Amino acid sequence: MTLSLSKRVQRVSLSANAAAKSRATELREAGRDILDLTTGEPDFDTPEHIKQAAYAAIASGATKYTPTPGVKALRVAVQRKLQRENRLDYPLPGIVIANGAKQIIFNAFAATLDEGDEVLVPAPYWPSFPDSVRFNGGEPVFIQSTLAQGCKLDAVRLEQHIGERTRWLILNGPGNPSGAVYSAAELQALAEVLRRHPQVLILLDELYEHIRFDGQPARNLLNVAPDLQARCLLVGGVSKTYAMTGWRVGFGAGPQVLTNAMAVVQSQSTSGASSVGQAAALAALDGGLDFLPAQVAAYQQRRDVLVSALGVVDGLEVLEPQGGFFVFVRCAGLLGRFRPDGTRLDSDADVVEYLLEEGVAAVAGSAYGLSPWFRLSIATATDSVAEAGRRIAQACAKLRGEV
Repeated sequence: MTLSLSKRVQRVSLSANAAAKSRATELREAGRDILDLTTGEPDFDTPEHIKQAAYAAIASGATKYTPTPGVKALRVAVQRKLQRENRLDYPLPGIVIANGAKQIIFNAFAATLDEGDEVLVPAPYWPSFPDSVRFNGGEPVFIQSTLAQGCKLDAVRLEQHIGERTRWLILNGPGNPSGAVYSAAELQALAEVLRRHPQVLILLDELYEHIRFDGQPARNLLNVAPDLQARCLLVGGVSKTYAMTGWRVGFGAGPQVLTNAMAVVQSQSTSGASSVGQAAALAALDGGLDFLPAQVAAYQQRRDVLVSALGVVDGLEVLEPQGGFFVFVRCAGLLGRFRPDGTRLDSDADVVEYLLEEGVAAVAGSAYGLSPWFRLSIATATDSVAEAGRRIAQACAKLRGEV
């Protein structure tokens, strides 16, 4: 029997991040000395008070099905968090909980996209953005950027790409993989364009909102353009800030007609998120951020170490991130050079493969819609980040201009 797969699933692919991590893990299990800088997963443990809340939930029997939009107490905690940390007010029906922020995004597209609808995706982008659009029948429309532009979307290019079928714009800040942070003026300029196109919804991916290196509080489009709130879905979660990637709890805040539809989608896929995970997320959101400055300082130190190590390497250009877990590196200067074994480097995939052979696992920029670049995670031990920088510099020094 031949199993026929749907056209829908054939439009998407396995996450490049997951594939790169899997390859690195296989090599490490085979005894290779590989520094894994592929994944944006904090190396810090979940804070103790959050784990204790999960234990207490289990002990009290809070292990049953939960309402599809989320436990009310957690939704209220999200409401308070948005007021306290983001200076935004949302009615409770406009807040929905899911199994991670990725499901919030998927549900939003499933609830709003028809075949051929377009979603504007600034590049570089998180790979799940375009694949989630494709899976739900939409067409991602990529808006390219450059190192000189700081890998950020500007108002001119936004205006140029809005068309009759444009349904959404995705804004991610701090960016993954770029680490880019938009200034208030840049956000205001984007808002001016969006006001001229009221049919365009805006998805604000705020997962890295508190991982910033400029000392400023979290800021997004709605802080400078509150009139756009009725058209925005703000996406957040506990994975990055609270080192809770495995707990799988995310949230969305937006217009009630949208969040209601998202709950309908979720009711027919996974139903409500884990009861224990939601109890832990409630403790996270209500427990304060006193632990965070030390962690952000560690990420910033790692950023500085890696940027310093790679910034002097011939053939590499480093985009210094202003937030997030990643350093994004342009490697156009390495293309056309030859490895010690005589193999020519013709793409960022070739560069990443070579670096893996030299003991550093990265992800090719082609996975994020921008080549020739590669992404390195700083969400790992400082010593590992420093050693990775040394190995990459050493590997680049071995390359030859001709054979």
